[in-house]
Amino acid sequence: MEIRNISDALGAEITGLDLAKPLTDADKDEIKAGFLDRSVLVFRGQGLTPPQQLAVARLFGKVVPYPFLEGLEDCPEVIEILTRPSDSINFGGGWHTDTPYLETPSLGSLLYAKDLPPKGGDTLFSNMYMAYDALDTDTKELLDGRCALHSSSKRYVQPADRSKIYGAMKRKKQKEAKVNSDTLHPVFRTHPETGRKALYLSYLHTVGVEGMAEKEADALLRRLYEHQANKAFICRVQWRPGTLVIWDNRCVLHNALFDYAGYTRRMHRVTIEGDRPI
Repeated sequence: MEIRNISDALGAEITGLDLAKPLTDADKDEIKAGFLDRSVLVFRGQGLTPPQQLAVARLFGKVVPYPFLEGLEDCPEVIEILTRPSDSINFGGGWHTDTPYLETPSLGSLLYAKDLPPKGGDTLFSNMYMAYDALDTDTKELLDGRCALHSSSKRYVQPADRSKIYGAMKRKKQKEAKVNSDTLHPVFRTHPETGRKALYLSYLHTVGVEGMAEKEADALLRRLYEHQANKAFICRVQWRPGTLVIWDNRCVLHNALFDYAGYTRRMHRVTIEGDRPI
């Protein structure tokens, strides 16, 4: 196994492993350590079935369903993320962390490339440890101990509704998608394994700040969203068929770029259960 950093900020590419085969305990330990150190891991040239992707995910924790989409018929823990040539918007576009509107948001996500456009469709990742560390003292003092309000519905207000974003993907019936759409979590989240603080806000899902008037909170959040997208915090992952990427939702934001209109992009995603942010 070899590990090569993708950028100074975060991300590493791991070569020399076939994840479809049983891993040694030493390999598992090195993968887990790399995950905590680099927050985003990229594995190239993998040939994974959905059950094999699940097996990799379970190295990090319990696998849980995504609240709004049906999984594959023969492997319901795996959902298909599909953008069709006719779609005018993609799923996952815009800076966010996965499922912050849940009481126990996702620990991490695994995305596996199945069909890709001839060019474009990269994913950006941003290091929220660095975003926290780089905040000025006044902002840290203002937000220390405060919570932000996260909603599953913010994403779909503008510029598109759910039907456009989900496209051909099969949505769960409303009664099956049991989601608390108004959940408070600390603005500064302490990672349960590394002990480091991260800026835990999400452009697609954060709707307010505890104890702040709406106008004041909106202005502050706009500034922080811009801060989170600082190029110094970012790595860019270029997808190839057979690429598997896992990222840490507790300290990383991601943004799926939509620069491939007119082409198909099909991915398989698995979600790992997390714990309540502190």
